[in-house]
Amino acid sequence: MPKTPDLKYLISLKPEQAIKYLKNKGFKFSWDWHEVWQDAHTRSFTVAKVMREDILNDIREIVQKSLDEGLTLQQFKKELVPKLKDKGWWGIISGTSEEVRDELIKRKLIKDKNLIPESDEPVTVQLGTPWRLKTIYRTNIQTSYMAGRYKEQINNTDNRSCWQYVAVMDRRTRPSHAQLNGKVFRYDDPFWDSFYPPNGWGCRCRVRALSDDNLKDRNFDVDSSEGQISEEMRVISKKTGEEKPVAVYTDSLTGHKVSPDVGWSYNPGNLKNWRQQNDN
Repeated sequence: MPKTPDLKYLISLKPEQAIKYLKNKGFKFSWDWHEVWQDAHTRSFTVAKVMREDILNDIREIVQKSLDEGLTLQQFKKELVPKLKDKGWWGIISGTSEEVRDELIKRKLIKDKNLIPESDEPVTVQLGTPWRLKTIYRTNIQTSYMAGRYKEQINNTDNRSCWQYVAVMDRRTRPSHAQLNGKVFRYDDPFWDSFYPPNGWGCRCRVRALSDDNLKDRNFDVDSSEGQISEEMRVISKKTGEEKPVAVYTDSLTGHKVSPDVGWSYNPGNLKNWRQQNDN
């Protein structure tokens, strides 16, 4: 591992190294979305309910092609759906736990029977669907783009040392994201460790880098999150009741508390993840 400071290390990365970092993510199998938690996503490519490497690789290849060639969502679906249907990873399977388990094994989608525990309640497993492909596409495109933006912005902090949180501010914007709109923090404020977008499924927020002249001309105040960041436990599985921590920012002026969606309290461009990936 290099001995240089984190900031200098990230700045030293060449664009092709950043591309390699994105392309060289390892694979991680997970049955439930929360098994791969937060910043682990920056090191591993995973799709819930995909337990075969060939299927995960098919999805990964088309996601990468979408990034490289700018495929639209419809083009992404057109290329991927036939592959998933051909391998049986498509549709919704419902029934008793035994029926669902047997169908998944019949399709050779799982080997571990314990993934579908015995239950007196009906069981439903959602594999590939138009809705899921939309989520996979948007989540991967957005997190990859924001990781790239973070690198660009951290590379220019000598000229633009303060960053502003920007929400879209329309009817679809989450109230919590709207509360952060316009907030300005230094680039090295701990706020960005947990709140650099995206901050949830389908989040459209972004970060604007500001110069000293921008701050002066627009009369922006620079906030500090010192003493304002905490954690609260939130339920991640209604089925098991399992809880995990979520970052909480308390606005010093209003007292309002704001959190990312559960599972999104991390920065996709986090320095330590760039470092770990490029050390491998």
